Amino acid sequence: MNKTLLAVLSALAVAGGAYFLLRPPDADRASAPPPPEGAPLVAVTLPDAHSDAARRGKTVFEAVCADCHGTNAAGKMGFGPPLVHRIYEPGHHGDMAFVLAVQNGVPAHHWPFGAMPPQAGLTRAEVIDITTYVRELQRTNGIN
Repeated sequence: MNKTLLAVLSALAVAGGAYFLLRPPDADRASAPPPPEGAPLVAVTLPDAHSDAARRGKTVFEAVCADCHGTNAAGKMGFGPPLVHRIYEPGHHGDMAFVLAVQNGVPAHHWPFGAMPPQAGLTRAEVIDITTYVRELQRTNGIN
């Protein structure tokens, strides 16, 4: 067999294997129709109980964040991404990323929802409580 052809076939095999190992978790559902506008984007299992900080964070989240990020941070089709998702795990988006996102806004980069504008009127303590709430939801859903 021609060495060039063998090299090309090997490269394709490696690329194909890498795709299946590294593809986004929703890649298998690409052929399914998208959820309707406003529908949650992920299923979220709720913790049995919240810490005091997470309870405060849930209250603020529901008042300020849920319009875009959905009930229980499940995302909202056409509005904003789920925060209970491996993209937002602490090793990729640390707690300070939440603070900075609220303070400065975020250009669209992981999702096709457009940029997130800064969120005025929240104190740093409220953002920390929101982050605590989201982290508790994430841990309950296996995102550490």
